[in-house]
Amino acid sequence: MVCNFSPIAFHVFGFPVHWYSFAYIFGIIFAFKLTEFLMKRSGYDIKPKLLDDFVGVIVLGIILGGRIGHVLFYDFDFYSHNPMEIFKVWKGGMSFFGGFIGIVAATCWFCKKNHLKFLSFIDYWTVGVPIGLFFGRIANFINGELLGKPCSDIVWCVIFKDGVSRHPSQIYEAILEGIVLFLIMIFAFYKGHYKFEGRMSGIFCLGYGINRFIGECFREPDSLFSWNLFFQTGINLNQYFCFIIITLGVFLIYRSLANEIVTVGGKI
Repeated sequence: MVCNFSPIAFHVFGFPVHWYSFAYIFGIIFAFKLTEFLMKRSGYDIKPKLLDDFVGVIVLGIILGGRIGHVLFYDFDFYSHNPMEIFKVWKGGMSFFGGFIGIVAATCWFCKKNHLKFLSFIDYWTVGVPIGLFFGRIANFINGELLGKPCSDIVWCVIFKDGVSRHPSQIYEAILEGIVLFLIMIFAFYKGHYKFEGRMSGIFCLGYGINRFIGECFREPDSLFSWNLFFQTGINLNQYFCFIIITLGVFLIYRSLANEIVTVGGKI
């Protein structure tokens, strides 16, 4: 298969809408609608207007965090010499780990302002995030970015613009971080884990970290620094970030289990 898709999905009044932008828009809308449904279903008490307000806050957190993370972690030299390119988000170049920090910071500020429990609130949003990740990875594939490692011994290898036959690592990650993680989060929610503060967030972090680590095994490092780490240790920069996310997930799950035991024991 040859990947030579146009990065433009369609035009609106003569203006191009890129697949990358479309993926983010659809992912945010899906996450919002699903979260709204799950909150109503579980009886979470929140005013609809607050949810509407949060969408604007979270969009800002995703864009700023994701873009700043990409600039700092992966291609600082290029952007330091081409600062105007930082604002061209539609070309791609968003870091999940930077976006993760941006989302956490934005949500923390929003919850503090509106007197909401941070972990209880963000737990609900973790269910819809994988679908946004799925469409983001599909957009990466269409753009021909975040390339996989060269291969020639499997029938589903893809030839990108560089003419090299490669693993479609974007599709692997779309399946792992998107579909598989979404099914895990849906299962966890319907098993009632949302009742325990921080557990859904912990399951998301643990699941994402493991799935992303696996996907990275088929993907080339994203920067010179990541390449150097890979040559020295056999593990790239993103996989080190995965260790941090996994550790956070284990901590949150452990914390929620400990609180559950104390609660059941009648000590609080």
